[in-house]
Amino acid sequence: MYQKYIKRIIDIIFSLIGLIFFLPIFLIVSILIKLEDKGPIFYNAERLGQNGKIFKMYKFRSMKVNAPDIRNKDGSTYNGNDDPRLTKIGKFIRKTSLDELPQLINVDCRQCYCGI
Repeated sequence: MYQKYIKRIIDIIFSLIGLIFFLPIFLIVSILIKLEDKGPIFYNAERLGQNGKIFKMYKFRSMKVNAPDIRNKDGSTYNGNDDPRLTKIGKFIRKTSLDELPQLINVDCRQCYCGI
């Protein structure tokens, strides 16, 4: 019962509180991203969630639009400090982990497995 309903409700409530609390940062980062290169504010990608359900993961976009996919020799994604694909604001939001803030949006009822 707790895992299925109560925890889910708590997750949603805390994510909404977090969204409200971080709204000024969301606005500032969004404006800076848009001013720098006029591209989309968010980067989203499909991820595999609970019970194998696919959902869209949101992050602030830190790379230039249509940046090439650069890989390390082992096949992992390249993400060094000198990555030429990063925008100026992108370097800052990655360094401070502000690019992760929109993941609060990922905690929503559409992903809910309990029917709430």
